Amino acid sequence: MAATQTVPQYHQVRNFTPIIPQHGVITLFGYGIKACVDRGHLILEDGIGPKRRHARLPRIRHGLRRLVVIGSDGMVTFGALRWLADQNASFVMLNRDGSVLAVTGPVRPSDARLRRAQALAHHTGTALQISRELIGRKLDAQEKLARGGLNNREAAETIASFRKAIPSAESIEAIRLIEARGAYAYWGAWNNLPINFPRTDLRRVPDHWRAYRNRVSPLTGSPRLATNPVNAMLNYLYAVLESESRLAVAALGLDPGLGVMHMDAPARDSLAFDVMEPVRPLVDAYLLNWVGRETLKREWFFEERDGSCRLMGSFAIRLSETALTWAHAVAPFAEMVARTLWSTIRKQIRHHHPATRLTQVNRREARANESAPPAARVPHPQSFCRECGVEIWRGGRRCANCANAVNTAGLIEAAKMGRIAAQSEAAQTRRSETQLRHRAEMELWNFSDLPAWINEKYYLTEMQPRLPQVTLAVLASRLGISIPYAVDVRSAKRVPHKRHWQALAQLVGVSPQQ
Repeated sequence: MAATQTVPQYHQVRNFTPIIPQHGVITLFGYGIKACVDRGHLILEDGIGPKRRHARLPRIRHGLRRLVVIGSDGMVTFGALRWLADQNASFVMLNRDGSVLAVTGPVRPSDARLRRAQALAHHTGTALQISRELIGRKLDAQEKLARGGLNNREAAETIASFRKAIPSAESIEAIRLIEARGAYAYWGAWNNLPINFPRTDLRRVPDHWRAYRNRVSPLTGSPRLATNPVNAMLNYLYAVLESESRLAVAALGLDPGLGVMHMDAPARDSLAFDVMEPVRPLVDAYLLNWVGRETLKREWFFEERDGSCRLMGSFAIRLSETALTWAHAVAPFAEMVARTLWSTIRKQIRHHHPATRLTQVNRREARANESAPPAARVPHPQSFCRECGVEIWRGGRRCANCANAVNTAGLIEAAKMGRIAAQSEAAQTRRSETQLRHRAEMELWNFSDLPAWINEKYYLTEMQPRLPQVTLAVLASRLGISIPYAVDVRSAKRVPHKRHWQALAQLVGVSPQQ
């Protein structure tokens, strides 16, 4: 018997969903990924099974700045890489566990003297100067986030004390130690951060996913192989930031692998990790705002057999769209590193300042234009109902159906509590005292004290229509009655006792002459 067909073959797929750059980024995932050039157009295809996507981008007005690939099944032709280079766009290949597999961007001319200064940075003391600046900025941003975002003043004060010790650090090892102690206090402030999922997803959510406990994974003793959604998202966002950092330092003619603070490693671009340190708290703040305001969907994550948490490709697309935001944030720090290294060159040089290809500071200064280009807007996360999980308008908490159900249940509970409170001994005592007070006032009141021109007909025709102009608080205070009774009096559901008519006439401003 033939096997049942479950996934249609590629040639059987007919319907394609168009791919449109979002925030200048296109992310491809799935199987059979394809990037090639046809008649001057960049052809992109991706997808899983029958759900395929397709894009055909011309060389003009395509809006593409980053092409991100998640996966390893497919092909990227030389023509596609050349097309991206001609359009000043970059190619990035990421893994969903937060590792960068490949990064390539437009080739820029480099100055050998700058790289020589980079190689001698530890001997000239420039490495220590750069490390102080980068880690000082990082600790300052972590302190602000701990104080304002996490509302942990104790952790903020601890980080501030470490930040103040940075200028007096005499070695790279001392800076690493200060940074590690600050990180311990900083991530300790994240402990017990609640992670919200829609109520309908909770039965499928592991218990350790519902709160953030630790940045260190129990599988590796390091941030690698995250075991909860927040760490998985952080790892992926850091991978996007790492790729942008590598592109930034390479565009300035620096060697991404020759770091100043991170130790040399065969499979790591140490300088890219150095430059991205001050921007990490910005990534943390973006994710903290997301987790604090919105809900996460269970379908965005899956759990491996070893307990590690991975991102689904469809959700990783949303995180990849932040690439240009981090590129804009890391550019000033990359240029700061290049400028500091450039200052150590002793030979007679033609230019007094290194190129600022990322921020265009030199060009703006030459044109006497002090305004910086606008920063790339961070894409807002989607909002989902906290009950059923359907997408809603950004900023809301529940959809209309769930909001009505929750509000109705809340009103029912409030009514039950109100009935219990109304029948309590204290409430009955207050009602008894009020009734006795009103009865005593009625017995003391003399009908002859009421002016002859005020009667029931005059009250109903002249005074009652003017009562809606009087606020409930003033009406209840002047007559010595409760707010609910004042509501009935103002809406003509009740006629107050005759002893109140003269006070009401003064309140609404009527007189015998009128």
